[in-house]
Amino acid sequence: MNNMMEQKALNLLGMATRARKLVTGEEQVITAIQNHKIHLVICSTECSENTSKKLKNKCEHYHVPFAQVFDTFQISNAIGKHRSIVGVADKGFAKSLLKMEGIKQTEE
Repeated sequence: MNNMMEQKALNLLGMATRARKLVTGEEQVITAIQNHKIHLVICSTECSENTSKKLKNKCEHYHVPFAQVFDTFQISNAIGKHRSIVGVADKGFAKSLLKMEGIKQTEE
């Protein structure tokens, strides 16, 4: 992903935070996925293999797009909290993020 698209995606995450359309943290995101309130999960590239696998499996089961992009610093900087996992709770924000070049649903 080029720097401009990356920055645009991070800015969109910041806007989603201010609009209160993000769920942050592993347990909260998993609960929100189970309650069908999440439309996209973004996991840091620095997440452990176990954590990313657990989230990916949960997303597959509930048919939620999963993307592993950005590092923890970038996500934390964008949303204003130290987090490595975020769930987008708004269809519009999720759709906009998925349209971006570098944010593609991770598949195995």
